[in-house]
Amino acid sequence: MTSPKLRPTTTDAGIPVASDELSLTVGPDGPIVLNDHYLIEQMANFNRERIPERQPHAKGGGAFGHFEVTGDVSAYTRAAVFQPGTRTDTLSRFSTVAGERGSPDTWRDPRGFALRLYTSEGNFDIVGNNTPIFFMRDPMKFQHFIRSQKRRLSNNLRDHDMQWDFWTLSPESAHMVTWLMGDRGIPRTWRNMNGYGSHAYSWINAVGEIFWVKYHFITDQGIEFLTQAEADEIAGKDADFHQRDLYTAIDRGDLPSWTLKVQIMPFDEAKTYRFNPFDLTKVWPHSDYPLHVVGRLTLDRNVTDYHTEIEQAAFEPNNQVPGTGLSPDKMLLARDFSYADAHRARLGVNYKQIPVNAPKADVHAYSKEGVMRVRNATDPVYAPNSYGGPQADPSRTAEPLWYADGDMVRSAYTLRRDDDDWGQAGTMVRQVLDDAARDRLVSNIVGHLLDGVSELVLGHTFEYWRNVDKDLGDRVERGVRAAQNNPTAA
Repeated sequence: MTSPKLRPTTTDAGIPVASDELSLTVGPDGPIVLNDHYLIEQMANFNRERIPERQPHAKGGGAFGHFEVTGDVSAYTRAAVFQPGTRTDTLSRFSTVAGERGSPDTWRDPRGFALRLYTSEGNFDIVGNNTPIFFMRDPMKFQHFIRSQKRRLSNNLRDHDMQWDFWTLSPESAHMVTWLMGDRGIPRTWRNMNGYGSHAYSWINAVGEIFWVKYHFITDQGIEFLTQAEADEIAGKDADFHQRDLYTAIDRGDLPSWTLKVQIMPFDEAKTYRFNPFDLTKVWPHSDYPLHVVGRLTLDRNVTDYHTEIEQAAFEPNNQVPGTGLSPDKMLLARDFSYADAHRARLGVNYKQIPVNAPKADVHAYSKEGVMRVRNATDPVYAPNSYGGPQADPSRTAEPLWYADGDMVRSAYTLRRDDDDWGQAGTMVRQVLDDAARDRLVSNIVGHLLDGVSELVLGHTFEYWRNVDKDLGDRVERGVRAAQNNPTAA
């Protein structure tokens, strides 16, 4: 590393300072004076330099890169970012869900996979996980789920009894918990995991046809995982293992990439599909809706200031550009509000003016004032007006809209022919996993259950796994009981 060019220290106002080491005092041994404004600036900034961490996904890292379209999906969407040959700058962030900012990267946990594309039509965000499904299908339960994965109120410790109590009383979680307790519950690195939009989203093409889509970012490095023992050992040696791996890989020129593929469902087919296509606990089998190649995401530039470029990065599913949109997925519609609201609470109402969140497209908005406003607003600041202010243009938005009606109810989704909470999880266990993967799944579940889970919740858990697969549930119970009867062996 070459020696940097000497630059004088300044205050945040750009004024040169007299010393980086010595405070201003009355004589060498006297008291510090109040007019040492640089000392006060340093102490005041230090006291305020931590912003609230995210509720979920607090621990994470990321990098910049680009996305290049290599396929042709122009028949399905008019979005400029997905037109053949288009290249778009990107920002990616990877994270754990439940852990705090200082927690180990290698805990068993879903991984967040958030992507921003700085498109010519504004910021487009895909905010998902390394799993194509999630624990629930109704947002009313989300807050309770996150609390069950955090720390117990009384002793401030993470608690497996809370986790399994919530999961087993929420049978729709079975598919996701099977993923989590299996090999993909601990990826070897962020580079060795897939990313999924998870939800069904919508596309609209140039002639106004709507399609439902699911985003799959398939790792070009191949899927690799850590065993529980490997992950536990790494957690004790290097809590930032995944973040370090990504940074050093890019630094040495080993640039990670993912191929974006999408599943596409014609609008009308969703009405009669055998699974509810908007249920976040379900996948669309690839035999029904195969993958179409769209392009490649490559990460090629590390961040230079983690706080400004990662900690203040604010991804949100409501950042949809013309030709893309949401769907009737209840979880997605709730996230449409929740993410932006969380950013306003954490970063301030003008968080989209922070450089990492600012679009590269022109902004012509009527928002004004508020904390941390840095972009000048101009008159007129209201609409409609007679003085040349911006005007909405429906012809440019290409916003996917769909018909819906009915009485206001608090109700679960209407069940389709093949909808149930256990079927897809059971299919995974019996048809996707091989014998060795099933053995590791049993071992992971048993080890997790032996860590403080009460007898009451254990009873629920054995039945939960028998509903997924009877043989699996029986093996889990035998494993737990054997360990309880012979604790030294466990």
